Amino acid sequence: MPQYFPIYLDITRRSCVVVGGGEVALRKVQALLDCQAAVTVVSPVVCHGLLELSQKGDVKLILRKYKAGDLQGATLAIAATDERETNLQVSREAKERAVLVNIVDEPKSSDFIVPAYFHRGDITIAISTAGSSPALARKLRTRLESEFGLEYAVLVGLVNDVRLEIKRRGKTVDAENWQTALDLDSLLALIREGDEDGARRLLLNNLNALTGGQEP
Repeated sequence: MPQYFPIYLDITRRSCVVVGGGEVALRKVQALLDCQAAVTVVSPVVCHGLLELSQKGDVKLILRKYKAGDLQGATLAIAATDERETNLQVSREAKERAVLVNIVDEPKSSDFIVPAYFHRGDITIAISTAGSSPALARKLRTRLESEFGLEYAVLVGLVNDVRLEIKRRGKTVDAENWQTALDLDSLLALIREGDEDGARRLLLNNLNALTGGQEP
């Protein structure tokens, strides 16, 4: 298997084309919409979920079979049909146009694969087996979901608020001090108890102690 380069891609308002109209295509479309992409779906028949998204104006729907030229202007394409030849045609056009392409269940014909992932606020945890075993990746995701609770979403928001407050004061804290100040066990314990203000004070106190007693 290839050695993939892990990357987070900003596709806000970028044109993304999904070829296929079934439940797999729907899941891909929903993931793209979560990232605020401009999504076009090409398929002669679509599932109810895709039809609803089209009726709400969330996606552009082209009710016909894929044809060459459908990827013009696209940043990213996903082929999720049950016709292998159609999927390969999408792959060929994408490569000709330098469009990033994912062919579902065909990593050899794809530029990228989609990991198993989940969110906790601004934290995204992704697991990939480089295409060797998607089932194992999903299993690991399920295990990690139980280990990383919703308190992590609160934590990342709290840390960001403190970081922005320090920046507004015109202060700086180096990366090493941030690492030391983030006493995860204590911070998470306070958050789980519902004491977010206490967690914020603890983080600020830790930063204060590490910066020579000067309020960061």
